[in-house]
Amino acid sequence: MQRRDVLRAFGAATTLALLPSEAVAAWARVASGLRQADGLTGAQLALVGAVAGIIIPRTDTPGATDVGVPAFVNVIVSENYSDTDRTAFLAGLDAIEAQAKNAGAPFIELAPSARASTIEGIESATDRRAEPARTYWRLKGLIVHGYFTSETVSKQVLKVDIMPGKFDGAAPMPQRTSPPGSGHVYG
Repeated sequence: MQRRDVLRAFGAATTLALLPSEAVAAWARVASGLRQADGLTGAQLALVGAVAGIIIPRTDTPGATDVGVPAFVNVIVSENYSDTDRTAFLAGLDAIEAQAKNAGAPFIELAPSARASTIEGIESATDRRAEPARTYWRLKGLIVHGYFTSETVSKQVLKVDIMPGKFDGAAPMPQRTSPPGSGHVYG
């Protein structure tokens, strides 16, 4: 089974569970186009987008950056994280960038194979509580969550129909009659 298939299965199984009001509100904020006051810088958004492109790349379905996941991450970090958590997350992004620079260049300037190697190195860290692994795993969770709660993925990839069919409040009801002698009256 391909990684993309696993992600698709995960998303299909949990789409409704992953649509809390917070995700819907975050995507509404993304759609509004308003810039978050305590949001990520342009360089940080580029890093998030590059990492998102490694985690969920574009194939025959849209990738994470195609559906706007970096903007979703920006909203979550700026509006839902406490000041302490936001500061730690931003420092962790800096640690991811520093690891990439050890490979020779800023993350977004690395060749795709070098980006993948950097991510593999972070993912294979034995201590996920140490930076940059800690922030990477938080970021990966936000990327996957944002991807599968996006409207584009829900409709085009998962083909979720939240309200199947249609509601017809005046649908005719068939009249049933009771069998003779039963004493029940239907209708």
